[in-house]
Amino acid sequence: MSDIKTIVIVGGGITGLSAAYYLQKEIKEKNLPYKLKLVEASDRLGGKIKTTQKNGFTIERGPDSFLSRKQPAVKLAGELGLTDELVRNGTGQSYILVGKKLHKMPSGAFMGIPTQVKPFLFSGMFSVQGKLRAGMDLVLPTGKKISDQSLGGFFRHRFGDELVENLIEPLLSGIYAGDIDKMSLMATFPNFYETQQKHRSLIKGLQKTMPKPKKSTGKKPGMFFSFKNGLETFVKAIEQKLDQDVVSLNTAVDHIEKKEHGYHLLLSNGEAVKADAVIMASPHYTLPKVFSQYDLFNDFNQMPSTSVANVALAFDQSAIKKDIDGTGFVVSRNSDYRITACTWTHKKWPMTTPEGKALVRCYVGKPGDQEVVDLSDEEITEIVLKDLNKTMNITAKPEFSVISRWKNAMPQYTVGHKERVAKVRNEMHHLLPGVFLAGSSFEGIGVPDCIDQGENAVAEALAFLKE
Repeated sequence: MSDIKTIVIVGGGITGLSAAYYLQKEIKEKNLPYKLKLVEASDRLGGKIKTTQKNGFTIERGPDSFLSRKQPAVKLAGELGLTDELVRNGTGQSYILVGKKLHKMPSGAFMGIPTQVKPFLFSGMFSVQGKLRAGMDLVLPTGKKISDQSLGGFFRHRFGDELVENLIEPLLSGIYAGDIDKMSLMATFPNFYETQQKHRSLIKGLQKTMPKPKKSTGKKPGMFFSFKNGLETFVKAIEQKLDQDVVSLNTAVDHIEKKEHGYHLLLSNGEAVKADAVIMASPHYTLPKVFSQYDLFNDFNQMPSTSVANVALAFDQSAIKKDIDGTGFVVSRNSDYRITACTWTHKKWPMTTPEGKALVRCYVGKPGDQEVVDLSDEEITEIVLKDLNKTMNITAKPEFSVISRWKNAMPQYTVGHKERVAKVRNEMHHLLPGVFLAGSSFEGIGVPDCIDQGENAVAEALAFLKE
């Protein structure tokens, strides 16, 4: 038994769970002399993926889906035997709230960037001056080569403030719950920089590189996947695949010490666990604490995280007098609203909602309004209903509401993020060999990105142990 090596995974969100699944699979298929342990500080697995069933409604308290074109999540769903459980989102018109009016999202746009000129020229979302300034992208010279810059600065230079603030910013910053003028271009959307460097104009570059839409008489399939019984299906399926002695819940890692051979992990329950390799799948801010004897993680103390709350409101369909035909809207930061986005869940994900009912999910917690997340359930619900009534004319109180607060849960990839993470990893290679980073703090916050990072960390750990 002394020849068996131990790999410990710290963190039981989707990253750590994916790592555990792929590691156990490799150990069993190749009969490797390794054992696996996953420790999770909270009382449940799944991290931000959390589904609640209530009164026939399926309510997502965290993410509600993943992009169907991103293969890591689709592949893992297939391996877990969940392919038949996958459902695509219902499609329909999406909107953007500018000022006090809902505008249809212009067709022919990619992440808010025009690829067809006509829909933008006829959109009431922009002034004549705003449209002319956005068109400057067609004649501006190629930007200077630069290692990184803010997402906002990059787009403002190409298109001007109006297009950015009314369309691009609500779409892109909503993904990261961050400030577009602080977010790193190269850590979030490097493809835009590369397109502009190659084609000079972003509009022209996207026109040349985007796949041409296929002519179809039917309805376009949705771009997102979830599961019939909610996204937590993923978590439960992985949990069922793991051997019984793998997971320890309610077990935080207080400290990790490097020894002559491997590492000692001091746990919150007083135990000390020996590990030959460690996959850290916990948030970035935990690293300076558990490796307190090292300075290499100090940069992570300055890496911000934002807080958000999502508010699910259940209604009888008759209560919504102006039930707009579509899937939801995002909110321009120029608008006097505290919600940042609204999903008409009963239309986007029909399987979530009983017949004759409506389910609406809104978000609060934009940059500059973080304190809203700390208000009481009643206060947050009142804020959301007040904002919704400006567009939807809801005549009754919700049958119930479910509010989910995610404090410091959205890591912010600020300018220079990629270089900082690369520097830390390079120093770890020398000072902490056999310790590997994975998760939403580092290389993508979406579910597929986290799954991919978990699988990659397994490959790194196995390669290290073979040395």
